Amino acid sequence: MGKPTGFLEIGRELPQKREVNERLKDYREIEKTGNTELTRKQASRCMDCGVPFCHNGCPLGNIIPEFNDAVYHGNWKQAYELLVSTNNFPEFTGRICPAPCESSCVLGINKPPVAIEFIEKSIIEKAFEEGYVKPNIPGKRTGKKVAVVGSGPAGLAAASQLNTAGHSVTVFERSDEIGGLLRYGIPDFKLEKGIVERRVRLMEVEGIKFQTNANVGVNVPVQQLRDEFDVILLCGGSTIPRDLGIPGRELDGVEFAMDFLTQQNRRVSGKQPLASNENNHEAEEILATGKHVIVIGGGDTGSDCVGTSNRHGASSVTQLEIMVKPPKEKNPVTPWPNWPMILRTSTSHEEGCERQWAILTKSFVGNKEGKVTGLNVVDIEWKNEAGKAPQFVEVPGTERTLPCDLALLALGFLHPQHQGLLDQLGIEYDERGNVKCNRYQTSVEYVFSAGDMRRGQSLVVWAISEGREAARAVDSYLMGETQLEAKEKGLLHI
Repeated sequence: MGKPTGFLEIGRELPQKREVNERLKDYREIEKTGNTELTRKQASRCMDCGVPFCHNGCPLGNIIPEFNDAVYHGNWKQAYELLVSTNNFPEFTGRICPAPCESSCVLGINKPPVAIEFIEKSIIEKAFEEGYVKPNIPGKRTGKKVAVVGSGPAGLAAASQLNTAGHSVTVFERSDEIGGLLRYGIPDFKLEKGIVERRVRLMEVEGIKFQTNANVGVNVPVQQLRDEFDVILLCGGSTIPRDLGIPGRELDGVEFAMDFLTQQNRRVSGKQPLASNENNHEAEEILATGKHVIVIGGGDTGSDCVGTSNRHGASSVTQLEIMVKPPKEKNPVTPWPNWPMILRTSTSHEEGCERQWAILTKSFVGNKEGKVTGLNVVDIEWKNEAGKAPQFVEVPGTERTLPCDLALLALGFLHPQHQGLLDQLGIEYDERGNVKCNRYQTSVEYVFSAGDMRRGQSLVVWAISEGREAARAVDSYLMGETQLEAKEKGLLHI
């Protein structure tokens, strides 16, 4: 613990954000670079809480009180070493993680929690600046070869850990760039792609091989992986989007959110948009410029659509959510240290957006040319009866048509793509359509899986945790034992 009275003397403070009228003109990150003194002061707010619940709140088990103490005392190298002992990519989580650790912070019971995510980001950026981040090249190789399919956060974390164990790792990515959703899903104003590229370059120096435009099961035969590798680790993510089966869905201008976001990420990188799941032809551009945009879905992906639409110059942006509006402050339904169901306002919402809750979409309206022009909706009320699942009823007299030139479906994802690689491998699926595993091992002995493909749609921090744990399972399978760090390692420092 750095300063015993820090949490009493210093309030929570985050780096300043660029002004809205400035940041809407580009896709650069929104937060200004934080200064060292601000980070040190925020780290001093970490209190001697006895049992640091932040450990349990973090899926990676990050050693949070200890790296806060190191930051407060100016020992940035020690802080970095503590951080990366449990987290392969703090530059990602420090930018895009919703920070469940902060929700579990003991200080957060009656005060604003410690700014853990900001501190984490500051540590890793300071480490790159000072040269603490160096390639971790294994001293010897085991002679074992692992194919990692999918280069999102789970695949990259698994590759990093397996390479550390001395195995020869090749990552196969069906897109033209490494990173999965980090590269083509998350907007640059939240995660500039130079951050991803910086990490990939480091991993290449460490000996990890990357193959892009390699769609295993399509243009890369599954048998090739069987023949050339000892283990196949599937980290392809949850990629089949949840659709909206209402009349008018077929109209031009009703699009999946991820197609919209992927196209914009490609534009920012100077690339042409591509059709969904294709590598070889251009797609019709999805643009919000001058349009009335409706985003259906209230999660982070929907928020990203809001920010991107504002940067396109949309005439209006409306975000619809079927659930009721949550409270702004603490919610008795989700008490500490649980993840609180409260109203969250993102930087994209701050830039301009009408948000509507408890809304049921009924049908899309179109013109003679087959283009969407409106969305019929109705208000709903949720009914809760003991012993029954919540049900909603429509509110009479609230039917209306919202103007809509572009509808973006941000309804989440169902499961991974079965056709191609997974079906050809002959693996089993669980009741949700995800890859069925027993401690990360699928029904095919030499095939393992991790991340959203195994767990279902989740957070980036969970994907990294999955990749690390799957690497332990693979290493143990190959060698009979494993020395790779377990998730529980952080608990030893309590």
